[in-house]
This record gives sequence, C-alpha cells and structure tokens, in this order.
Amino acid sequence: MIEAVRGINVSGLGGGLSATKRAAETSTEQSGFANSIGGALEGLGNAQATAKQAAVDGATGDLSSVSDYMVAATEAQLTTEITVAVRNRAIESFNEIMRMQV
Repeated sequence: MIEAVRGINVSGLGGGLSATKRAAETSTEQSGFANSIGGALEGLGNAQATAKQAAVDGATGDLSSVSDYMVAATEAQLTTEITVAVRNRAIESFNEIMRMQV
C-alpha cells in the first residue's frame, strides 16, 4: 500500500502568485508576443508598400533619385527574406516539438 506524502505545502508552488495573477501575466506575455509578430508583419507590409510606391514614382517620372527606389526595394526584399526565414524556423520548431515523445 502506498502512503500519502505529508508535509508538502502546495500553496508555495506558484512562486507566491495567485492563480489570477499568473493567468494575467501569461496573458500579457502572449499578447506581447502577438503584438511583436503583428508589428513585424505590419513593418513588412509598409516596406513593400514603400517600394511599390517608389516603383510607381519611377515609372511616372516623379522619383527624385533612383537610389531612393533601390533602397526601398532592397529593404523590402531583405524584410521579406527575414520574415520567411523566421517562419521556416518556427515551422521546423513546431515539427520538432510534435516529434517529441511524451
């Protein structure tokens, strides 16, 4: 027969935080991550829009300097490449976690 373990104070296992406070901190961390990802994707969209507008300005003759277009296009390209690399790494990490045995 297995005897019960006595003398363990389970109230201290949460690091002194109440359940609602822990849930609020977890929610804040999750929304912080979501905001970071959303901000990065918004930045990508803005970079692409800037490059597109510079291309239109170049085609219509409104572009003051070709280097402005080159900078905008390169920034959009690099931002896209970084976003794709992060996405690929996230997918690889997810797949690795799914292969873990519990």
